[in-house]
Amino acid sequence: LKVNESALTGESLPVEKKDCDIKEDVPLGDRINMVYSGSFVTYGRAKVLVTETGMNTEIGKIASLLKNTAEHKTPLQISLDSFGKKLSFIILVICAGVFLLNMVQGQSVIRSFLFAVALAVAAIPEALSSIVTIVLAFGTQKMAKENAIIRKLQAVEGLGSVSIICSDKTGTLTQNKMSIIDLYYNQESRKAKDSSMADSMVKKLVTSSVLCNDAAITKEAQTGDPTEIAFVSLSDSLQKGKTKKDSATEIIRKKYPREEEIPFDSDRKLMSTVHTIDGKRILITKGAVDVLLQRSEWIEERNEILALTEEGKAKIQSQNEAYSKEGLRVLGFAYKEIDKQPISIETENHLVFLGMMSMIDPPREESKEAVAECIRAGIRPIMITGDHKITAAAIARQIGILTDGYLAVEGSEIDGLSDEELQDFVESVAVYARVTPEHKIRIVRAWQQKGKIVAMTGDGVNDAPALKQADVGVAMGITGTEVAKDAASMILTDDNFATIVKAVENGRNVYHNIKKSIQFLLSGNMAGIMAVVYASLAGLAVPFAPVHLLFINLLTDSLPAIALGLDPHAKDVMESKPRPKKESVLTKRLVLDVVTEGGIIAVMTMLAYYIGLEHGEAGTAGTMAFSVLCLSRLLHGFSCKSEKPVLFHKEMVNNRFLFGAFFIGLIFLNAVLLIPGLWQVFQVTKLSPQLLGCVYGLSLMSLILVQVAKKIRE
Repeated sequence: LKVNESALTGESLPVEKKDCDIKEDVPLGDRINMVYSGSFVTYGRAKVLVTETGMNTEIGKIASLLKNTAEHKTPLQISLDSFGKKLSFIILVICAGVFLLNMVQGQSVIRSFLFAVALAVAAIPEALSSIVTIVLAFGTQKMAKENAIIRKLQAVEGLGSVSIICSDKTGTLTQNKMSIIDLYYNQESRKAKDSSMADSMVKKLVTSSVLCNDAAITKEAQTGDPTEIAFVSLSDSLQKGKTKKDSATEIIRKKYPREEEIPFDSDRKLMSTVHTIDGKRILITKGAVDVLLQRSEWIEERNEILALTEEGKAKIQSQNEAYSKEGLRVLGFAYKEIDKQPISIETENHLVFLGMMSMIDPPREESKEAVAECIRAGIRPIMITGDHKITAAAIARQIGILTDGYLAVEGSEIDGLSDEELQDFVESVAVYARVTPEHKIRIVRAWQQKGKIVAMTGDGVNDAPALKQADVGVAMGITGTEVAKDAASMILTDDNFATIVKAVENGRNVYHNIKKSIQFLLSGNMAGIMAVVYASLAGLAVPFAPVHLLFINLLTDSLPAIALGLDPHAKDVMESKPRPKKESVLTKRLVLDVVTEGGIIAVMTMLAYYIGLEHGEAGTAGTMAFSVLCLSRLLHGFSCKSEKPVLFHKEMVNNRFLFGAFFIGLIFLNAVLLIPGLWQVFQVTKLSPQLLGCVYGLSLMSLILVQVAKKIRE
């Protein structure tokens, strides 16, 4: 009986079941005397005794874990919640102060109140939530084009904060198909990729592997055991281009058709087939190397049949063990000439040992580079798999996850650890093998309790609780179960670890763009608040009418902020470390930038106000201040593209959305200033060409001074 338990254990190969006693406590994947609800019988038949039902089954336990696992807010959600409360309180205090100052200066209660309300509307970036949503939505579009489908919008930004990626092995880091790595013949090991069918021993070994084999590969599909498919793939690749209609394997099988067979048996650990080759009736046997050696009396070396000595057997067994320590699966091949009598199990003796092949589910070509990029970006990749420790460790070493100083452990090793002990233990572990769903949740939770943002990949039902527990759950789109997809925040349509790294890069860029929008909104609003507070303290007439503030809020806030959120993505974001989980959006650097840049725009605004007073009355001064604040904020969008100066740099002109927002704002502002019919509506006065020149000059000066300030801070 063979059962596919991949949904529960993550192990892709069917598990052979036996009627036996298991005394010790072993992982779920090693309980070969048990079958589980939710798994599939792939071979054989058996009568089984029901021991648990409902929520007490293994799949029921997973359902309980899934039900009791809570989802987490992303760092941006937490930060924006806190940021919004603090900002609202500060602005309301300022507005209350401005209201009182206006009252003291003799303004009416209604006028003072309306102005305070207008100031609050202009100062509070109420468009921020919609801007964040729009930016995240565009981020999901970009990720979808790169094989990452976002199910939960906030996961886009959450990916940018990830500091730990817990990844499954099979199919995510590996190709999810067995591949022949080494051939052993003539008492020597050789790489399969360097072999040639011109070598007669290679030809015999490969021919034997596809004749004693039930797998088939067509243009439409691959059918059969993954191990046998690997033999067929090797045969076709070594003889590629030499056939027209049929594959190399099909030609071999048609030339030497199967006449008899003894199917694989778990007790014998062998499979045998009979073929007529060169006029001789040949029995080909494949199976476990140690079993074949016990049944072999001869060995073929360089086309000569020699006696197989104990020394020769020891050498073969030593190489077999060396392959196994590297996490490779090994099968041996033998043959003998037989008479025309029907074959039986007894026929599988007195064999001629031919050689053996080692295989593994190899890493994806891009996995090693993706892991290296993770490490450069300060992200710790960790492998969590249901496979055996030796195999998992071998793959992890190849791609750079398991390095000196880190451990590979089995899930059972963390059973005796408390949650506090596990938090210390996880620091030293890079590979977890033979894990259960409970182990996965505990590992994820341990990292979260250490203040890390955790992404978790998975495809089986057993992965669903951990996917839900993780800050960002990543399900496989090809091999993933519906339960895993439903619990995840993101689905990979190509089941590729490298796609996660691309998604992290996108997430980081999205967060940086959101910060640019926040910096733009706050610095512009800060300029308006500073100008109003200064005018109130200096005993000047209020520089802006409520309609001015609303115009600024509608045209110079939203469009440039959205455009900044769509700024082209930068590659260098992966050169920095993940930001701390508790880091606020309002960092010291951002606050300093907001105050400095807002102060520069406020100075230019009030300078325009004084110039207006000298050339007219308060109405002209207010129009000048309104115009400079409006145009300065439109220009300020370009300054917010980078922490570094961007004037005369290619970054200045690489965002067409920002140019569009700037020209839309500029057209509307000029319409208000130049069309007489709008003067009364927007409470502005006619400006002479000289004063209009001052508006443009002072606005441009604010851009230049902000760039100078950035240069000084470099």
